[in-house]
Amino acid sequence: MNNLKQNFKKSFFFVNKIYIFIIFTLLTLIDFTLGFYYFLLSIAILIGKTLISHLPLQPEKPISFKTYTYKKLSHKNLKIDIWYPTKNKEKKLPLVFFCHGGGWISGFRNQPNNVSWCKFLASKNFCVSSIDYRYGIKNDMEDILCDYSDALKFIRENNEKLNIDTDNIVLMGLSAGGHLSLLYSTYNSYMKNEERIKGIKGVVAYYSPSDLNDIFTPENKSLFARFATKKTLKAKSEEKEEIYYYYSPLKWISNNMVPCLIVHGKLDTTVPFSSSVKLAKELKRYNVDYEFVVHEKGGHSFDTLFKDDKTIDILEKTSEFIKNLVQL
Repeated sequence: MNNLKQNFKKSFFFVNKIYIFIIFTLLTLIDFTLGFYYFLLSIAILIGKTLISHLPLQPEKPISFKTYTYKKLSHKNLKIDIWYPTKNKEKKLPLVFFCHGGGWISGFRNQPNNVSWCKFLASKNFCVSSIDYRYGIKNDMEDILCDYSDALKFIRENNEKLNIDTDNIVLMGLSAGGHLSLLYSTYNSYMKNEERIKGIKGVVAYYSPSDLNDIFTPENKSLFARFATKKTLKAKSEEKEEIYYYYSPLKWISNNMVPCLIVHGKLDTTVPFSSSVKLAKELKRYNVDYEFVVHEKGGHSFDTLFKDDKTIDILEKTSEFIKNLVQL
């Protein structure tokens, strides 16, 4: 029975919430108004879950932050929030450069789950930055990577004002944000771009794709993940595998890569768990220091959906991993 439940939870029908569409269709056929209200209720529940999603560990004391514009575009300004711990403000602080997920086409820096991460890490005496970046709907991966690089450049150029120790930076991201963190560090370490990799001590990637082709394997049931990848990469059908791999961290791993913490839930149906397994094997092959932490019952975004002891243990391990890298 348990195997049947697990298979159902990983099925295309369940992952993509086809049952919601079927109920909506049936209700609309019976009564259009009833179907419409059901649709609104489903949207409200989805938004509600997003707004209340947070880590099971939250600091008791309030954590302050400041917002800056790190890049001005013709149609919008891109912002960055800098979160500070309540103590040790008199000296420059190590930085966790945090990047949100959302399939490169959604999400934002001050979304509740991202804010909870910033508060948690700041409570551990790290300075934490959280950035917005352009979406892959109207832009492409190069634009997004450019924003990521420019946000880091902004911090380096303003480190005195921001009170940040740019010799002690750890890149971190969730899902698509973890992909960007891994891709930035693998590519620039592979290419020996010393200016861009300077001061970066390591990477923390939560449930992130290491090979973008994995999004299209039978193991992955998420229509959203497939749509988001196609929309952001914008590759022609005859060259898509090559383009997807080019923008995959797995392609650029070398002996120069900084230490990594990989975290993934084994029941993830949005980004296949096997993608992180491949990443761990490749890091091992190149003798890169890494830790691979697995939540046996975790799915995508388990860190803000689960409150169990294993999740709490993983959060504490993440903090400890970062602390050891920056020697706090």
